[in-house]
Amino acid sequence: MSRPEPQPAPSPVLSFLQRLHAECATLTEGRVADYIPELAKANPNWFGICLVTATGSVYEVGDSRQPFTIQSISKPIVYGQALEDNGRAEVLKKIGVEPTGDLFNSISLEPETGRPRNPMINAGAIATAGLIAGKTPNARIKRLLETFGNYAGRKLTLDEAVYRSESETGHRNRAIGHMLRNFNILSTDPIPVTELYFMQCSISVTCRDLAMMAATLANRGVNPITGKPAIRGEYVESVLSVMGTCGMYDYAGEWLYSVGMPAKSGVGGGIIAVLPGQLGIGVFSPPLDAHGNSVRGIRVCQELSRHFDLHLYNRPGVGRSTIRLKFTGAEFNSSRVRTAAESQVLRTAGRRIGVWQLQGNLMFSTAEVVVRDVLDHAADTDYVILDFKRVLSANDSACGLLHQLLLELSARNKTLLFIQPNRVPLLRRFLRVKLGDRLEAEFHDYDDLDVALEWCENRLLEAAAPATPVENQAADLGAFAALAGLTPEEHTTLTGRLQRRRYRSGETIINAGDPAAELFLLVRGRVSVLVELDSGARKRLATFSSGMVFGEMALIDRQPRSAMIVADTATECALLSLEDFDSFTATQPAIKIKLLQNLCLDLCHKLRKANRELNVFD
Repeated sequence: MSRPEPQPAPSPVLSFLQRLHAECATLTEGRVADYIPELAKANPNWFGICLVTATGSVYEVGDSRQPFTIQSISKPIVYGQALEDNGRAEVLKKIGVEPTGDLFNSISLEPETGRPRNPMINAGAIATAGLIAGKTPNARIKRLLETFGNYAGRKLTLDEAVYRSESETGHRNRAIGHMLRNFNILSTDPIPVTELYFMQCSISVTCRDLAMMAATLANRGVNPITGKPAIRGEYVESVLSVMGTCGMYDYAGEWLYSVGMPAKSGVGGGIIAVLPGQLGIGVFSPPLDAHGNSVRGIRVCQELSRHFDLHLYNRPGVGRSTIRLKFTGAEFNSSRVRTAAESQVLRTAGRRIGVWQLQGNLMFSTAEVVVRDVLDHAADTDYVILDFKRVLSANDSACGLLHQLLLELSARNKTLLFIQPNRVPLLRRFLRVKLGDRLEAEFHDYDDLDVALEWCENRLLEAAAPATPVENQAADLGAFAALAGLTPEEHTTLTGRLQRRRYRSGETIINAGDPAAELFLLVRGRVSVLVELDSGARKRLATFSSGMVFGEMALIDRQPRSAMIVADTATECALLSLEDFDSFTATQPAIKIKLLQNLCLDLCHKLRKANRELNVFD
């Protein structure tokens, strides 16, 4: 008998939406819009809720897949398209952004200019439709359908029956169009523009589509499921601004007070609400209140905002949590294995390296904390490393503060290094403009913190004791710590068993999985220990220079090699085979004991260093 498939644990978000749907379904107030005959055919019991996060999680209950027409919810989407086609300055010449307190279909124009008060009333929406680029009416509606489809993540179509009904009864809107033409807000025949407005309102959507559109705005214009941009991010703030002040008609003020999210409603019964950076909400229920907003939709959004603390103006503090971790180069070293003398230098001089691991979103308030903290420690720091590995985004103000930090540190003869700055592409573009020809000299960026740490350590070691790089010098076998304590006779016996091998730069010396067969004494050159990640990339675990040993675990546990070792430079090694080492048990037990003691001592030093570094992350 086969076992049943395990069921996923219920989501607390979905469970809450289900309870909320059941509670709000009992509301019977409101009436279905009937001034457009086709809208009057809607079933008043239809009711769907959908929530989509900015990371693409979808939660939906009820009639979330029931088609209906978008109506006035189309207005912010088309307004965003007009901004892209014309720019803010040109759009503002034609359409204002002030709330009116009037009905959505009021003829609310500025007396002097004839400019509609905002794009969320019909007059403003018709003026917005007149700004959509395209040589023909068909080209314009095709562009709008493509844009709406990018928001929703699927192809959308017109509801022809609703469009005909809108057109046959839209005399007041045609009158508004003619008034806009009279004031030259519309520069062409108002009839095709008004028809385009009727068409945009007649686009067929579902509650899920609305939530996806809202989540796309929350995700700075990028659909969180498809990854396709629907609107350039620079215009999202403008769209959300007019939604926040004008999106709910003459209920906008109370909405912002009680719910606190930019929103837009439509007489088809839909509502969208956006919490920037976090989520989008779509609700569909045809019965409307006196303001023209869905009765159940209002209640759902109020309860969601209260229960999940979604009010835009009740955001948690950002401050110091942006700095995930902070340490110095004395507390945490690179993977480059140093000599005893070098390690001694870095235990003191390493304090001149400061590392700040950042996380989350960088904006003025969070970037200011980072900049201030770095400058507070600048007197004791020569190298500042900002690790962007866990940074999600950075806006213009954050990039500006980081640019000023770079200039200030440079003026103090200090170096600023960035780890994975490509996670926020705006930063490189910003610095390229600001630094110009100085970008290559002053913008130090690395893909890996380990490599940046090594670069800083090398600069400190060069300043402390300028010398020829160790890997270019041949190490005397008598100077190897692994051979310490051997008598001259024992040393001669041991070195007589060693085999010399040379490797080219880039050549693999050991592969992971190889049988453990030798101990390697690195006479000349530099080698790195690497592991292959699931992604196929290689990660460095350690780098050894001449005078050091590697492969020593072979003498202890006899297990297959656990990592790859590659020659970074032309390299020469002296190898002690496992067979020769074992032969010392009978012939030269003192050599074997001293070798094991020295190797164990080295492992103890490495373990203590690892423990000190782990304390950094505690």
